[in-house]
Amino acid sequence: MVQYNISIGRIDRRMDKKLLTILCCPVTHRALSLAKPDLLESVNERIRGGRLRTREGALVGSELREALVTDDGKLLYPVNDGIPVLLEGEAVGLDQLGEA
Repeated sequence: MVQYNISIGRIDRRMDKKLLTILCCPVTHRALSLAKPDLLESVNERIRGGRLRTREGALVGSELREALVTDDGKLLYPVNDGIPVLLEGEAVGLDQLGEA
């Protein structure tokens, strides 16, 4: 379910937080939570620098407005237009954030 917030001619699609109660990581089966703003900023900084890859090895091309992170902080899944992309290949290993 997606929540819509229409303001000044734009549609803001955000993930419904109720989904978090039933979603889990498809790889590890760990619980997921919304990524905090400081984590998103770190991720987006690496995306802007062309230094963030998915588990399949593809460069992440677009900055993220929302994402889900596993409770152990190891994997991140993008949320596009309020829809979580829970595909193993689209996951991002957060160990990349520690690399220079």
